[in-house]
Amino acid sequence: MIRINQIKLPISHTDKELIKKAANLLDVEPDKILSCKIVKKSIDARKKPEIYFIYAIDIETENEDGILGRLSSGRSHRNRSVQITKAKEQGYSFPDSGEIKINKRPVIIGTGPAGLFCGYYLSLYGYRPILLERGKAVDERRKDVEKFWESGVLNTDSNVQFGEGGAGTFSDGKLNTLIKDKTGRNKEVLKVFVRSGAPEEILYEAKPHIGTDILMNVVKNMRNEITAHGGEVRFESKVTDIIIDKDRITGVIINDSEQLSTDIVVFAIGHSARDTFYMLNRHGVPMEAKAFAVGLRVEHPRKFINNTQYGMEENKHLPTANYKLTAKATNGRGVYSFCMCPGGYVVNASSEEGRLAINGMSYSKRNGDNSNSAIIITVTPEDFESTHPFSGVEFQRLLEKKAFEVGKGQVPVETYGDFRQAVTGAMPSISVIAGEYPDFKPQIKGAYSFAPVHKILPEVLNQSFVEGMEQFNRMMPGFADSGVYVSGVESRTSSPVRIHRDELGQSQIRGLYPCGEGAGYAGGITSAAMDGMAIAEKIASVYKGEK
Repeated sequence: MIRINQIKLPISHTDKELIKKAANLLDVEPDKILSCKIVKKSIDARKKPEIYFIYAIDIETENEDGILGRLSSGRSHRNRSVQITKAKEQGYSFPDSGEIKINKRPVIIGTGPAGLFCGYYLSLYGYRPILLERGKAVDERRKDVEKFWESGVLNTDSNVQFGEGGAGTFSDGKLNTLIKDKTGRNKEVLKVFVRSGAPEEILYEAKPHIGTDILMNVVKNMRNEITAHGGEVRFESKVTDIIIDKDRITGVIINDSEQLSTDIVVFAIGHSARDTFYMLNRHGVPMEAKAFAVGLRVEHPRKFINNTQYGMEENKHLPTANYKLTAKATNGRGVYSFCMCPGGYVVNASSEEGRLAINGMSYSKRNGDNSNSAIIITVTPEDFESTHPFSGVEFQRLLEKKAFEVGKGQVPVETYGDFRQAVTGAMPSISVIAGEYPDFKPQIKGAYSFAPVHKILPEVLNQSFVEGMEQFNRMMPGFADSGVYVSGVESRTSSPVRIHRDELGQSQIRGLYPCGEGAGYAGGITSAAMDGMAIAEKIASVYKGEK
């Protein structure tokens, strides 16, 4: 196979034109191209509205070594911006089985991406894991979530945070990650998603996503694959305690009653399993508070964001536009966009009574009227005024309590103009967005009300938020328009706790494997899935599977 990087074509091009361009670069006839596989596809909008797709492709043709030799010797025309090399596909391989026989089935706590992928690979290789999930299967979970959004009645174990698929199920389903992956896990995660029902495009899109609607089916199909290979998935099975004997875990207690004996427990519990953190701490499991970020969500009209990014409001060849913005406040804090949801919704993502947290969500078509993103500010243990491992948890809870009170139980919303005036004293200007998009209103899953959002965060964070918004406005004119909607609070960006683990993946309590985002080792669907795979590999390298 020959890899061609940096092929540039207009967004309206056809498949035939892509083949023709590749053939021209290789100096062969188009009918000599036996196959063409897209490896990566991105958008070049630097000269909007003149927009291009940029491709990396793998070509199969005759006499590939001869073609590469001819090109490297300079005997053929080459576009200087294009790179042509021999394709090197990085594969993924699960480790050979260890020598220690497993007497009791391994237990995985949590069915978010970390737990699912850990269970998926352990089941494929004969370890017959038992997955325990406090929430419900995804179809029943969806009913509980929709009931909460419609009525405000919260099920504290089945909601946007808890249940099959984890917190990422009710999100944009973003699958990109900043992790430099030398193991092939990243690509393997995407391949598993495709085998489980996700569109093949996620294998090559620069910023892959699948949306909440598709992700629900993907996690069900992964569950079915786990059970088909001897694994077991149990819902409404909350681990309320653990059993330890001489610094080694020997079992778990489910729903305060059932005892399940095991020598291997993977805690893939998610960033909102606060009660589980406290339970582990009572048993002396080492952990610490860690830095994370908090902030607020901002909403713009989808067509406005499209116009700022593409120079046009709509184009059938282009996906709904996204953005990624970073800034630095004068106090040194980082301010950046997070979990940007093109054509999406702000969602009430609460999991505790009397506290309110929000998130963002998109469906696969990303065709909602608004686009939203969290604008978040870094916080560290110094902000929590305590060195206790749960100081960050309590910091989150304080903010969520304020958000609940400010909105009187509903998601609080404020225009950016009013927010900025309350923080800086500057009078809001006339909203250009409101004039150009007269139907613009909040798109929120769950009840919302206009309220003083500026009363939720500490003053230093409010100041940082405003500074960030004003800097973003210089990058994307209109981003800090007075009519932009601000809602809060975005407090669950990542885990406030890190559970210590060693090079074997285990806690000081042997047999206990902290895993994924909740344990402090990932940040998003893909990285959590990759960490779940890594823990499965560590278990498999020591213990013998039955396959």
